[in-house]
Amino acid sequence: MAAAIASMQAVNLTFRRRGVRCGIAEPSGEPAPIGQKTRYDDGLVERVFMGLFARKMDKFGSKKNKKKETKEKGFWEYDYESFVEVSKRVMQGRSRVQQQEAVREVLLSMLPPGAPQQFRKLFPPTKWAAEFNAALTVPFFHWLVGPSQVIEVEVNGVKQRSGVRIKKCRYLENSGCVGMCVNMCKIPTQDFFTNEFGLPLTMNPNFEDMSCEMIYGQAPPAFEEDPATKQPCLADICSMSNPSSPICPKLEA
Repeated sequence: MAAAIASMQAVNLTFRRRGVRCGIAEPSGEPAPIGQKTRYDDGLVERVFMGLFARKMDKFGSKKNKKKETKEKGFWEYDYESFVEVSKRVMQGRSRVQQQEAVREVLLSMLPPGAPQQFRKLFPPTKWAAEFNAALTVPFFHWLVGPSQVIEVEVNGVKQRSGVRIKKCRYLENSGCVGMCVNMCKIPTQDFFTNEFGLPLTMNPNFEDMSCEMIYGQAPPAFEEDPATKQPCLADICSMSNPSSPICPKLEA
C-alpha cells in the first residue's frame, strides 16, 4: 500500500515538473469567498484520478438520468463536475446506509488484494502513523477536497500534528448537499480508515464556511451522536434540498 501511494505521488510530482498541475485558479491563490464557486486549474493527473473514481462509482449509479454516450470516456476526459454528477446518481434510490456501502465497495475495488491488512502492519494506530497519514493527505487529496494544511490537534490528551484542515471543501462546494458530504464522504472515509485500515479517523465538516477538520488517531462518534448528521439542507445551493425539513432528508433515509 505504501509503495503504491509513493509511486502515484511520484507520477504526480513528475507531471507537476512538466507544467501539468492542479491548483486554485483564483487570483488570490485561495478558495473563493462563501457564495462564490472556486475556480480550479486541474492537470492531467488530477483528471485521471477523477476519471478513475467516477468510472468505479458509475457502476453503482442510477441509469435513470444518465445521458447516452457513443463511447465510454477515457480517464482523462472527466472533470470535477462530471465526477460529482456520478456521485449524485449513486445517491438515487439508495438509503444512507446503502450509499455508504457503495462508496466502501468503490474504495476497496481501487486497492490491490490484501492492502488493508498490509496497511495495518505498516501503520499501526500510533502517533507517528496518524501524523504520517495527515501529512500525506495534504498533497495527495488536493484534487478531491481542495487546499488543506496539517494542524496540531489533541487526541486522548496528547498534542500531535495529525489534524488536517481543509480550507473550503471542493466536494461540498460543488455538490452543495449535506447528505452527499456525510453519506458519500465523511462516514465512508471514517469507517474505511477506522475499520478497514485500523487507524481511527474523525472528520468534522463545517457547513457554514465549508471547511473541514480531519483528525487521524481519533475514533469517530456514533452516527446518532454526530452533530453532522443533524444538519438541515443548504437550501440556497442544493438542487435537491427540502427547506421545510429540520434535517437533510438524505440523512434520515
